Amino acid sequence: MAQHFPALAPAPSGTKLENPIPIIGTKYCALYPVDLSVVKKVMTISNGNFVVSDINGTVIFKVKGKLMSIQDQRILLDGAGNRIVTLREKIMSAHHTWYAYRGVSKEPNDLLFTVKRSSMIQLKANLHVFLANNTKEEVCDFKVVGSWFERTCVVYAGDSPNIVARMSKKTTVEIILIEKDNFSVGVLPAPYGAG
Repeated sequence: MAQHFPALAPAPSGTKLENPIPIIGTKYCALYPVDLSVVKKVMTISNGNFVVSDINGTVIFKVKGKLMSIQDQRILLDGAGNRIVTLREKIMSAHHTWYAYRGVSKEPNDLLFTVKRSSMIQLKANLHVFLANNTKEEVCDFKVVGSWFERTCVVYAGDSPNIVARMSKKTTVEIILIEKDNFSVGVLPAPYGAG
C-alpha cells in the first residue's frame, strides 16, 4: 500500500522556525523552493556515490563514499569538487549515529549536526537530526520520516508539522535500464528550509 506524504508547500503564514540559521552556509540557502535531482549509480564498487543536480542539470553537490575503512564515511562536495561536509558513522552505535563536520575536520568545534535513528529497531525510516548547539538532544531540530520500501521521505522542522523538504524515487524505464537510482527532492526556502 502506498504511503501518502504531504505535498511540499510553504508553512502556514505566521509560522516560523525559531532563530533560523544556515546550517552549512548562506550560499546554500535560497529564498524560493528548490527542486533537485539525486542520482546514484546502482552497479558501483564504492558505497555512496551520488550526484545532486538542479532542474537545469547543473551539478550542485556530489557525495562520495570511502572504501575499505573501519569507519563508514561520506564526503559532500560542491559542484567544483571542494569538500563541504564530512559525514562519519559512529562505531558501535545502537542508534546508527552519524556526525557531520565542516570540511574534512573531525574536531568537535567543526561539528555541524548529528543524525540518529529515533529507535534501534525500525520498520519505517525515522531519523532525528540535532544541530551542533543542541547538545542535550532532548528535542530534535529536524525529523526525517519515510518508507524504506517506497524510498520516500519527508523532512520536518523538529517535532512540528512544518515540512522542510521531501524526497521520492523516480521510476522510469530509462532509469531502470541505465541502472541508476534517481530521486526527486524538493526543498523549501529559509526560514522553513535549511541551507
